[in-house]
Order: sequence, then structure tokens, then C-alpha cells
Amino acid sequence: MSEKQDRYCPSLCLINILEDRVYCEGEKTLKENNKNPRLDVQMSWWGMSGLAATVERSAQEQVEMIAEAGFDGINGFIPAPQDEDTWRRLLERHQLSFSVNAYPKTSEDMEQFLKRAKEYGGIQHINVQVMTPFLIDEPAVQLLRSIDVLSREAGIPTYIETHHGTITQDLLRTIDYIKALDTLRLTIDLSHYVVAGELHTISDEAEQFIQTVLTRSSAFHARVSNGEQVQVDVGKTGEHPMMRHFERWWSDGMNNWRSGAVEGAVLPFVVELGPPSYAITTDEYAGRTNEISDRWEQSLFFLNTARRLWEKTR
Repeated sequence: MSEKQDRYCPSLCLINILEDRVYCEGEKTLKENNKNPRLDVQMSWWGMSGLAATVERSAQEQVEMIAEAGFDGINGFIPAPQDEDTWRRLLERHQLSFSVNAYPKTSEDMEQFLKRAKEYGGIQHINVQVMTPFLIDEPAVQLLRSIDVLSREAGIPTYIETHHGTITQDLLRTIDYIKALDTLRLTIDLSHYVVAGELHTISDEAEQFIQTVLTRSSAFHARVSNGEQVQVDVGKTGEHPMMRHFERWWSDGMNNWRSGAVEGAVLPFVVELGPPSYAITTDEYAGRTNEISDRWEQSLFFLNTARRLWEKTR
């Protein structure tokens, strides 16, 4: 039995050898059969890049590291054909969910990506950064509508990320999309709006706009901005003054999602602390190798924060 199973199954466990599954006393069902809406905390594979903790670790060892830390899954990319079987085995062995990222500019791009995603199989959801930052108004709405239709036809949930430098460049533009598209579902990453708007403090007007965006929460990408940098160290216990705002927004988004969640629904929460240049370094001018904080330690703090906030949802 793996360390992850030991940690989640402290009581007596029965092993079904034929199905390679673990049934635990105190659990009504396996996680995948649990019909209650639940949180699924994933680690960003991109966020594993450059970690001091992953130096000289193979991809397999990094997946094991994620599982042993207690994450529910991984957010990454569709594996190259030669790596597909390896990834399937690793995810299955560690009972990890898997979501991927897409970067289309057109509906044709998205159609091709969905075809590839279906061929690979087993993808929980697709996080989409629509790479058309200067497309606005009705043409932008038409593109988002087309992506939504294609996603539904493919049967793979697709969420549009709130991300500067993309179609959701700013709060006002995204709110226009919400008004135009009843089915628009978002991956909420508010760090981009905080830094784009230099939101050192949160005005009533900004709060109102953010709350509107949170009504479409379908997934989260977690990092904290201070209004000047897109990603900052929040301290070992979240002492940074912006942390209370992000915790409140994540909680509000979780509650919004849970209020309409159907039986068996899953809310992905991706811990996504990026490597330099997202991570701040002391050698920005020469290599960007000396990060000022421990991103793995911070990632574990965000993991625990997400679970704590979820336990308080209605």
C-alpha cells in the first residue's frame, strides 16, 4: 500500500486485488464513486519546474512527490505520444486526477486540441487560455461561444482562464462576456487582475467586479499577487496582507460553485506557483536562478489552505 493510501486510510483497509483498489473503514465509497460535490486539489506540473526539491528527480519521482504530499491530481499537458503509456501508469498507480492546458487562437485550434484530448482519454477538464488579447466585443463572444459548443460536443469540461494577455485580459471585458454568455465557465486566477489593475487595496468597485466574475467559478488557479508582482511569497502561515483577500475570494467562489453543484461534481483547485520569471529572484539580470522563496513549501501551504477553506463552505 502506498504512503498516500496509508495517510488517507489510517483505519483498517480492505484491498481488492482484482481491481487494485483500497476500501477503508470510515469511507462510504471510493473517492471516484463519492457522489458528494468535492474539491480536487491539483499540483501544476509547470509549477514543478525549477524547484530546488526536484533537482535530479525524474518525472516519475516528481509524480510520486506530488502524490505523497497529498495532492489529488496534476494539472499539466497532454503527453507526447511516446510518453502516453508512462503517464497513464503513473496517474493510475497514484490515483491522481489529470487536467491539461490549451492555448488556442481560433475555434479550429480548439477543435484539434479536443480531438487530441479525446484520443489520450482520462482528462478531467481542460483549462483554456485563449491567446487573442486584442480580440474584443462580438468577435470575442463568438469565439468563446464556439469553444463552449465544441467542448460540449467532445464531452470534456472546458473552462476559460482569467488571465492577462489573453481574451480575458481584464475584469471589465470578462464581465461583458459573462453578460453575453450564460454558459461561460471560468478558471479563476485573480492574481492576473490584481496585478493588471495594480490593486494594492481593494475598492468597493473592484470588489463588485471580482464578485461578478466569481459567480462563474468552475476551477481555480492559486497564486497571490500584491498588485505589482503577479506572484509573491505569502509567508509560512499566510501573513501577507493580500492573502486574506485571496482566501475570501476563493471561499466565495467555492460557495458559488457548491450552491449549484450536482451530485458527484468536482471542483478543481490547481496550486500554480510558477518558476521564474513568475517567481521573484535575486538575479533577475543574470540567469533567474536564485528564487527568494521556497515554492514547494508555499505550494504545500496553498494545498492545506484550499482544503481548510473547502471545509467551511456551505
